[in-house]
Amino acid sequence: MQNYLFTSESVTEGHPDKMCDQISDAILDAYIEKDSNARVACEVTATAGIISVMGEITSKVNIDINNIVRNTIADIGYKGEKYGFDADTCMVSIAINRQSEDISMGVSNSLEYKNLIRNNNINKNHHETIGAGDQGMMFGMACNETENLMPASIYYAHELCKRLSYVRKSNLIEYLGPDGKAMVTFNYENGKPEKICNIVISTQHLPNISQDKLRNDIREKVINAVIPYELRNAYVEILINPTGRFVKGGPCADTGLTGRKIIVDTYGGMGRHGGGAFSGKDPTKVDRSAAYMTRYIAKNIVAADIAEKCEIQISYVIGVSNPVSVMVDTFGTGKYQDKLIANAVDNIFDLRPSAIIEKLDLKKPIYKQLASYGHMGREDLNVSWEKTDKVDELKEYFNK
Repeated sequence: MQNYLFTSESVTEGHPDKMCDQISDAILDAYIEKDSNARVACEVTATAGIISVMGEITSKVNIDINNIVRNTIADIGYKGEKYGFDADTCMVSIAINRQSEDISMGVSNSLEYKNLIRNNNINKNHHETIGAGDQGMMFGMACNETENLMPASIYYAHELCKRLSYVRKSNLIEYLGPDGKAMVTFNYENGKPEKICNIVISTQHLPNISQDKLRNDIREKVINAVIPYELRNAYVEILINPTGRFVKGGPCADTGLTGRKIIVDTYGGMGRHGGGAFSGKDPTKVDRSAAYMTRYIAKNIVAADIAEKCEIQISYVIGVSNPVSVMVDTFGTGKYQDKLIANAVDNIFDLRPSAIIEKLDLKKPIYKQLASYGHMGREDLNVSWEKTDKVDELKEYFNK
């Protein structure tokens, strides 16, 4: 399939699902900041006037979760009754238990580590000490469609949503609310994104603003500021608040839930997804850490000019440190057979959870900032999995 249309969506930080993601990761950050070995699995729901925090957390420190919830909501922009939800007056319900002992047993002492003990070959610093926090498969991808090696449609959808937040918080458009979303459709010719053919933006607003003014402001101060001239033309269809009204938004209009925007968080549908969400999970959960690692591997492969597009899958068993499978798919763009590239991955990258955590420096409070506008392609945040420091090693491997 060489000629086709492809669409991706992003949402703003005031979207109810994204609000829940940010609260979950703000709680995670607070624990990791004081206890880098905390085990956190935190889920949040949001509806009219109520935030519910649930999950399993084991840590040596106590955190004021109620205060974190309210501060996160206020930072997003839900302060007072202006947009229907108030950080100060909403009800916060908290139901937190400890991590299951059955899970902890496998994560803290992996199957491989138990075998080392059994054979009297103990090394407490061995990466095989830590087992995967769950079973499952994780995907990561990269392609040469944009400078940060992300698919074009999700890249520009994120940029539009970031801009919506900027013009709201800077009062460049003073009547916008926190909730919003954007969708971008690219026309692909010969497998390459050529032109944008459709842009959709829906944004919350105060009730006394005319739709004509809103649409003119969004077109001028958001779309024109983000989308390069060469990607748009007179035939681009632009739809702004297509229902004609978006006053009621956020949790008052739609219940939010942690982990319900996993495609927004990754590749906008262009890459496959293993199904596990990221937010609220400490890095022993391979749903998060291994997904970052697969992005890191795929990006380095594309940056090394080994392939124009690359997708990686790795899979794990709970309590076992080594992955049970590694797959590489370059969609026919690779300079070498996919099997040979997979061999290179096995030789160059350590895929045990403890090694991933160490390599990507994941025991730091970096997660709340990732809970909006995507976890991948975030060169603006200088996250470790966006580095291309394995390019030379990959090239050397294939030049032997």
